[in-house]
Amino acid sequence: MLETAIIAFTTFFATIGPIDVAAIFAALTVNSTAAQRRRMALRGILLGGGILLIFALFGERLLSTLGITLPALRTAGGILLLLIGIDMVFARSSGGTSTTADENQEASGKEDISVFPLATPLIAGPGAMGAAILLMAEASGNHTQQLAVIGSLLAIILLTYLALLGATQIQKLLGVTGLHVISRIFGVLLSALAVQFLFDGIAASPLFSPTN
Repeated sequence: MLETAIIAFTTFFATIGPIDVAAIFAALTVNSTAAQRRRMALRGILLGGGILLIFALFGERLLSTLGITLPALRTAGGILLLLIGIDMVFARSSGGTSTTADENQEASGKEDISVFPLATPLIAGPGAMGAAILLMAEASGNHTQQLAVIGSLLAIILLTYLALLGATQIQKLLGVTGLHVISRIFGVLLSALAVQFLFDGIAASPLFSPTN
């Protein structure tokens, strides 16, 4: 259970990126009052966290309905997480964990960014959604491990909320270099985990386990 919780915590920290989300939030709400920032942070966390919980609890069932197997999910999820991890290592913006330039331009003109881009794609982005489904599928049949995944997700959601409340201070404290250092560290960990998912998915596929 502890190993599952650590893997899930690390994966969600990398794919959601509480520090990165806080830095973007601070930049987009520079003209907002403290009360407005707190209101947007709470609403964004509730919406984004709710989306991720839905994907975690019902995502595997949806994929099964579509005929997508666990090995296919492991392989696809591994590729997606690997691409995100590589972008994090090289400190590049990724559509899987952050907003694109066009999305930033659209958000800059909004007074309330709690739904877009905060809830999605910053909190509940493609990477985090895919990670939620994949981690829950990996723990399928083991309720203790699934609780560990959900607990880790909730812990990251709480950490993200706290980071949003202190977004301005975090941005000033870490600066661009500090943010990139944290991003690179978790990018390396995420890349290694993604490759393991990829290996497991290929090994369990019909290519290497043919049915007679």
